[in-house]
Amino acid sequence: MLIAAMQASAERQTQSIVMTPVHTVLLRYLAILLLGVQLGACALPQVKERTLSSALTAEESSATTLGRVLEPIKRPHSGKSGIMPLVDAHSAFAARMLMANSAEKTLDIQNYIWRNDNTGTLLLEALHKAADRGVRVRLLLDDNGIPGLDARLAALDSHPMIEVRLFNPFPFRPAKFLGYLTDFSRVNRRMHNKSFTVDNQVTIVGGRNIGDEYFGATDGVLFADLDLMAIGDVVRETSSDFDRYWASDSAYPASQILPQRPVEELRFLTEAANDVEQAVTNEGYVKALGDSQFIRDFLDGRHDFDWAKVEMISDDPKKGLGLAENKDFLMFDLQRILRQPRASVDLVSPYFVPTKTGAAGFSRLSAQGVKVRILTNALESTDVAAVHAGYAKHRKALLKAGIELYEMRRQGNASQWEQRLGPLGSSGSSLHAKTFTVDSSRVFVGSFNFDPRSARLNTELGFIVESPALAEKIQKAFESNVPELAYEVRLNDEGELYWIERKGEEELIYYTDPGTSFLKRLGVSILSVFPIDWLL
Repeated sequence: MLIAAMQASAERQTQSIVMTPVHTVLLRYLAILLLGVQLGACALPQVKERTLSSALTAEESSATTLGRVLEPIKRPHSGKSGIMPLVDAHSAFAARMLMANSAEKTLDIQNYIWRNDNTGTLLLEALHKAADRGVRVRLLLDDNGIPGLDARLAALDSHPMIEVRLFNPFPFRPAKFLGYLTDFSRVNRRMHNKSFTVDNQVTIVGGRNIGDEYFGATDGVLFADLDLMAIGDVVRETSSDFDRYWASDSAYPASQILPQRPVEELRFLTEAANDVEQAVTNEGYVKALGDSQFIRDFLDGRHDFDWAKVEMISDDPKKGLGLAENKDFLMFDLQRILRQPRASVDLVSPYFVPTKTGAAGFSRLSAQGVKVRILTNALESTDVAAVHAGYAKHRKALLKAGIELYEMRRQGNASQWEQRLGPLGSSGSSLHAKTFTVDSSRVFVGSFNFDPRSARLNTELGFIVESPALAEKIQKAFESNVPELAYEVRLNDEGELYWIERKGEEELIYYTDPGTSFLKRLGVSILSVFPIDWLL
């Protein structure tokens, strides 16, 4: 390899010359130059002939056990879909495990991040077991969100009943991030969609990735999140959309990208899953599999679904290559479906970057008498400080327009958080749910953040639900729970920001971003000056 040869040559030369800082810098630049040449040779291959496949037909899916159980439940609600919020993190994990274990014919799964951790391992093994039962598994993952999983995914892809495809893959596996140097315009576009569909009968769509922090299974950052489980007409729409992404030009068979592994290596996945189960038997997310009221109710057919008109919306997968037309963007569907708000908008977005145009749009709504409330992460709880910089510079304009701003605090008592946050999340210290309501009647839940990246770069997926009941839950959370769990941001008479933290009857006032250091605030201030909003 060029880099190895260059390094060996450099080592020999150091025996006879004294290296100066200038020499060191020049060698580093030379290494980067040669690496760039080498990466250029690792171009993304042409997509070879792929296996053709599609979701089950209505007749095929009706013949499954899930089809027979759900048919009498769906029959009285023609034209509608049954939805159920998955608020609790443990139940969200249990629901996915239940679906994988219940599958008889197909599992179609699309996700942005899949961690190589406890919950990620357990769910991969659940897919493996399903395939061993004869279930066809199609797993479509964004290649940016699967660090450390190449060997496992390659072994799964060797299974005759499993096919893995990678969206916008990086051809140079040893250091994938270097792909940004040679193919930035493509690899900067990611598939952010999340769906989990079994037998074309039940699906889960929302904001959760697959990983311990998303299922309340870590001592680190936990993400308050929201998914919707759905049955009925919208499941077929979701399956059709999965087929569209599965066959897109950005979906590469794993066999073309990853070093091949024999199917026999799946025994290592099974062993790892067994070790996880033994090590964390008493953890909440594992206990949920046996203790969850959600599972007992589902198996007994006692789930109280909210029946509503539900529409699935998503970006054209060509967006991943920069080839989609504006009319095929999810954000334009949102504008079409939600129409002009008349009374209220309640918006929840962990990464909220309104831009000048968006801030002006929200301000116009407020000037027209629409009550606008926005919940996002505080600087102390966000996991992407650069995104906070894109939001922070618009706070004053939004507040001057009469918009209510709340910033979620870092939570110290996860169990209390879990009980009180309601439909905006389950447990943790960082907000990750993506939802909004309009006029107490229409709700969006999905993967779409209100930022330029979701609007223009990443592909996204979500449900529009005409459900006053679900809208009411979110509104009640804003009125009762959010003021207790988030800072309210306001302007004083001098036009300066301040933050209110409520602790029962007590109110604490802060005049800088609470819970942050001077250096962190300085860094955000510096970032806010640069024209990077389009990347956020």
